[in-house]
Amino acid sequence: MTTQRLAEGDGAEAPRAKGRQGLAKPLRTLLDTSGLIAVFILLFIGLSVLIPDFLTSRNMVGLLLSVTVIGTIATTMMLVLALGEVDLSVASIVAFTGVVAAVITTTSGSVFIGVLGGIAAGGAVGAFNGFVVARFGINSLIATLAAMEFVRGLAYITSGGDAVMITVPAFFELGSASFLGLTLPVWMMIACFVVFGVLLNLTSFGRNVLATGGNAEAAALAGVNVRRLKVIVFGLQGVVAGIAGVLLTSRMGLGDPNTALGLELAVISACVLGGVALSGGVASITGVLVGVLIMGCVQNAMGLLNVPTFYQYLVRGAILLLAVMFDRWKQTRRNRG
Repeated sequence: MTTQRLAEGDGAEAPRAKGRQGLAKPLRTLLDTSGLIAVFILLFIGLSVLIPDFLTSRNMVGLLLSVTVIGTIATTMMLVLALGEVDLSVASIVAFTGVVAAVITTTSGSVFIGVLGGIAAGGAVGAFNGFVVARFGINSLIATLAAMEFVRGLAYITSGGDAVMITVPAFFELGSASFLGLTLPVWMMIACFVVFGVLLNLTSFGRNVLATGGNAEAAALAGVNVRRLKVIVFGLQGVVAGIAGVLLTSRMGLGDPNTALGLELAVISACVLGGVALSGGVASITGVLVGVLIMGCVQNAMGLLNVPTFYQYLVRGAILLLAVMFDRWKQTRRNRG
């Protein structure tokens, strides 16, 4: 009889314990994100009070425009990191796709063909990265580091080693067209946050990404095609980087193979600052958005204060280091939990 009561008691406690664990994970995620939002609010208020020109409509629009490239690419870098992988080639893809779009547009005279060619080039590079990582089991850090070099080389070869001037005026409208006071690059960034936020949180694709990042072997045993998933995620990363590269080229008015140097570190910093675990399995689209805005505010404030460029490198490096340390602290806390 006693044994039976103990068994019944264990059976009653198990669902309650499971329920508490089920509630604990989203609660921790909410607390982590809320803390980051609080940091952003305090930072925003502090900059608004201390810097006279910060809280102006013109500066706010400029701030949003300044983070469009980082923010747009961060939405898919979030998925790559959530897989437990990393992509260091995004900056080179931005430069390469911009050059390809400029060359094709100038040669053909068609903006549509040029834009399509640039985005397709980005998608091809991203899918190739995914194939190398998934098929041959090469560490993504090494694979994309190699891609970073040869894709930048392709940008120089395609452009002939110099910037490519665009002779079709309609191409410039991509970067300057506006709606409700916001330009197309800003709307594209917003659309990416919405689309990939839904993809991450409300679809089986997003759940598979997080499951694979948490434990790839378990995800494979559960029926997830891990190789195909990695190719798709890296392909999406390439497409989005291609879109960002085309829009940046439109804003600049030329395809420059030297553009976006160091962009990959800024994107990764924003994601990690936003709560995406470098070890994989944890990601939050809201956190990434706040991380992008925090980095944008800091960069904008340094510009308004005329901080010398070499000091800005120090600040960005410090942000990356703090973001990684914060990620490590959260990972340790999760393991203890």
